Amino acid sequence: MAEQPNSREILSANLRALMARHGISRIKLSDELNIKYTTLTDWIKGRTYPRIESIEKLADYFNVNKSDLVEGKDPREISKGIVAVPIIGTIAGGSPILASENIQGNIFEVKSGLPTGPLFYLRVKGKSMEPTIKDGSLVLIHQQPEVENGEIAAVMINNEATLKRVHATDGQYILTPDNPKFKPIVLTPNNNNQILGKAIRVTSELS
Repeated sequence: MAEQPNSREILSANLRALMARHGISRIKLSDELNIKYTTLTDWIKGRTYPRIESIEKLADYFNVNKSDLVEGKDPREISKGIVAVPIIGTIAGGSPILASENIQGNIFEVKSGLPTGPLFYLRVKGKSMEPTIKDGSLVLIHQQPEVENGEIAAVMINNEATLKRVHATDGQYILTPDNPKFKPIVLTPNNNNQILGKAIRVTSELS
């Protein structure tokens, strides 16, 4: 079962949606409401939760009800135009590691910037896809059973997931890393394998 967004995450997504809808920058909002920039940033990133008087100030500024800031209407679409994309387990970017099917959290995205259909995030662990995809990156996967030759896909092999480029040749699949220090993986009928989906976006945290 997907993890429900907590109060900080809901307010963060709703606040970001209102700012985008009205074209309000973080600096402008901070100045006009006389709120510290760092405090506002913590709210936007879901690190902290504002006091009730600050919520009222935000609601008055955007001319909305307080509930439009603090309530999520749906686990997938918590605010108009904002959806929760689940993070599923950990994906191997080197030697495959056991991938948990449990959803570990959510990332909130603007719906208009996403493709249609089921989506999920997987986190890369390992360096086999560097320099294209770095260790620790979150990769957005569009769930689909097939990909084109040369596309990067999440592939399940014997209950383990790995992220590689997929090449079909002579009736078999070859999973190729971008890092030449790692060897390709050849899928055979003897191993239980399945393409989980196509990688469409990489997100990395700044250090």
